[in-house]
Amino acid sequence: MTENLPEDFTWGVSSAAYQVEGAWNEDGKGESIWDRFTHEPGNVENGDTGDVACDHYHRYEQDVALMEELGVDAYRFSVSWPRIIPDGNGEVNDQGLQFYGDLTEELLDAGIEPWICLYHWNLPQALQNEKGWANSKIVEDFERYAELLGEEFGGRVENWVILNEPWVVSNLGYLMGEHAPGVSDHERFLKASHNLQLAQGRAIETLREVNENFRIGTVLNLAPIHPASDDEKDKEAADRMDQYLNRWYLDPLFKGEYPPLASRLGLNPDPDDLEAIRQPVDFLGINYYTRQIVTHDPKKRLQSRQVERTSNTTEMGWEIYPAGLEELLLRLKEDYDDPILYVTENGAAFDDKLTKDGRVEDDDRIKFLRDYIEAAGRAKEKGADLQGYFVWTLMDNFEWAFGYSKKFGLIKVDFDTCERSPKKSYYWYRKTIENNGPVPPNEI
Repeated sequence: MTENLPEDFTWGVSSAAYQVEGAWNEDGKGESIWDRFTHEPGNVENGDTGDVACDHYHRYEQDVALMEELGVDAYRFSVSWPRIIPDGNGEVNDQGLQFYGDLTEELLDAGIEPWICLYHWNLPQALQNEKGWANSKIVEDFERYAELLGEEFGGRVENWVILNEPWVVSNLGYLMGEHAPGVSDHERFLKASHNLQLAQGRAIETLREVNENFRIGTVLNLAPIHPASDDEKDKEAADRMDQYLNRWYLDPLFKGEYPPLASRLGLNPDPDDLEAIRQPVDFLGINYYTRQIVTHDPKKRLQSRQVERTSNTTEMGWEIYPAGLEELLLRLKEDYDDPILYVTENGAAFDDKLTKDGRVEDDDRIKFLRDYIEAAGRAKEKGADLQGYFVWTLMDNFEWAFGYSKKFGLIKVDFDTCERSPKKSYYWYRKTIENNGPVPPNEI
């Protein structure tokens, strides 16, 4: 058990607009790539869509009250770009701004710090019709969007997140086709991955011009990459995968350069772009769930293949490996000049079982969260500048291509009625926040 965390440590929860809001075509909102993707048969498990999701758009007051009862310091939520600018670069939808303004005020009244994420995968379909992130024009569109949000909410919001997991956006959306917009094209993937980072850099500059006192960062999904054996080929495979998953987005931001693998795959950016991408950030958010174990495989594009685990996994099939969080945080300290860090997503999907009286006794989730928080605490004790931890997620929601089949929430949602029911893990996390460190499950 690690010692309790500092008094000023930030405890929070995270969510994403498309996963919780619903109201997909209400009050002037434009179509997003996820609206289009989910409405095409075969893209999402069980044909699920986010048309209603958790109905957070209409029930945000109830959800903020649940967060207040939970005792969190901060709520990281994303803004739906097409709810603000329906076609991505045209007229502004005042009703969309009103919703996020009302949500922000509700949070502040409850003593909860709003953390706004500009982009959590919810691109206006109108921009995708012009090739989306694979079109360099989107950088200018994103700058304008960032400036609008900064000016609208700058007097009330201090903490700004630019992107959530650009690796997932470019790889699953433009290369593998598993996520919206469902594209499978190597060249578009390269362009998208670069334009995301260039847009990020320009947005950071823009927000700093709006208000020099903003705290601005971005969020990356990162994972330790371990070779499957001591064989030199497996070690080289692990290094390639590390460049592909981790360094592809870390190195441009902190060092102004891509790892060598990028050039090998065909990405050779203009030096001016790299200068624009390398922006000082006030913090880096890390979304961590598991490690990767890889082996050499000459049949794969990277000549690397992930070795899947079949035991000690969550419902997502991800290995439960809390030690990886400690390893990751310490690596970021050593390799990237000791940045301020937040764990902006960490959590687990399990097959939640109801008791006879209708409660969710999710002890496996509690153990997961406890072990990962303790790992984060060990990294802080060893010098990582970790300043906060956000659980993914507040409540069960639309889990992308898995639809509603995977449950990550601290709160159970009945997707027929949208009724919310806190799980045992909700009360455990509340006690952990009160204690400023993880408590034993039997203390609930």
